[in-house]
Amino acid sequence: MIVERTIRLPEPIVKGGVPLAPLVRSVLDECRRLGSRQAVSALLSEAVQRGVTLPELFAELDAGSRRGTAIPREVLRQIADGARSAAEVDAMRVWRMSGLPEPRWNHELRDGSGEYIATPDGYFVAAELAWEIDSYDFHFGKQQYAATVARNARYAAAGIAVLQTLPSRAA
Repeated sequence: MIVERTIRLPEPIVKGGVPLAPLVRSVLDECRRLGSRQAVSALLSEAVQRGVTLPELFAELDAGSRRGTAIPREVLRQIADGARSAAEVDAMRVWRMSGLPEPRWNHELRDGSGEYIATPDGYFVAAELAWEIDSYDFHFGKQQYAATVARNARYAAAGIAVLQTLPSRAA
């Protein structure tokens, strides 16, 4: 447990008789302490995936001290641009340093009859190239691997090339 002095005490959430800071405040307080961009990306993308909204996070950042908020602000902007994971935040950052045209991030693809193909991490329209950042954790269990193979078959059937990248190669 970490206790900090503050002039902006949040309204507590009581769990089992223990007053706790609201999740949005807790997440951002921790982000201010983390020194690693990757750790901040992982924490913020997980919070958003679990239901904390971007407006809540931005509002909390704006209401509090600016100390330690540069990295969380940058990561939140990338999540707002479409990143869904820490690996995608890193991929966006690296891609934007390249100066090459921006892909469509997490853009749902459908075929001519409206059937769902996939939602690639990045999609390069002119090249008809899908970029998938596939981690071992989310793509190589028995069911996840089967889903990944099925996704790649849908890409092939639609004439879309796919580039699969491990997160460690995207950063």
